[in-house]
Amino acid sequence: MRFVSWNVNGLRACVKKGFLDYFNSVNADIFCVQETKLQEGQIELDLNGYNQYWNYAEKKGYSGVAIFSKLTPINVTYGLDIEEHDKEGRVITLEFDNFYLINVYTPNSQTKLARLEYRMSWEDDFRNYVVELDKIKPVIVCGDLNVAHNEIDLKNPKSNRQNAGFSDEEREKMTILLNSGFIDTFRYFYPDTTGVYSWWSYRFNARANNAGWRIDYFIVSNKLKDALKDAQIHAEIEGSDHCPVVLDIQL
Repeated sequence: MRFVSWNVNGLRACVKKGFLDYFNSVNADIFCVQETKLQEGQIELDLNGYNQYWNYAEKKGYSGVAIFSKLTPINVTYGLDIEEHDKEGRVITLEFDNFYLINVYTPNSQTKLARLEYRMSWEDDFRNYVVELDKIKPVIVCGDLNVAHNEIDLKNPKSNRQNAGFSDEEREKMTILLNSGFIDTFRYFYPDTTGVYSWWSYRFNARANNAGWRIDYFIVSNKLKDALKDAQIHAEIEGSDHCPVVLDIQL
């Protein structure tokens, strides 16, 4: 099976920049997007053969996630069932016979870490949610997790330390999540690979200079380790300030 995740930074804009060309060429079984920046009825996508699931933020033009799936789930849930977290359209969970898929757009800690306290609360609640599901059946988590875990995961770690996405606190939460029984699939296959990123600032010619960050992930339960086939980052695909990330797995 092939899973794809892409923060599209506005789906309507991304559609005008080749989203459907990539969507059709990659032939995903399940395709997850984050930061759709949509309300219901603002776009119609003709995705033949795919079920569509959408979670919108209450705030217009903000956040939002969607999943397009060839497989029909046995259950679909939206959010974490925690009111303070469920107004921004950040989570969709699909339950299948032998696994859960969670599409997530993690809150950004913002300039000067203005939202770090909330982010820490989110991290704990989201991890608890994932761990509880993992007790039932294996879990695949994908999306923009808004953290570069280690120095290898961004171009300029020293100058970015304690900036949003590379604070000690955020990195530690990722470590705790992985230590709770999960695998960062890209690092599983490519533990020492440098210079591979999934997000580049629109400023300072960052993408042309490959001054990027790896903040988009597929995280899976340890119990799925033997099913993993490959993890890829399609850095050549434009249309957003993020690029798609891919997981191939035998389920």
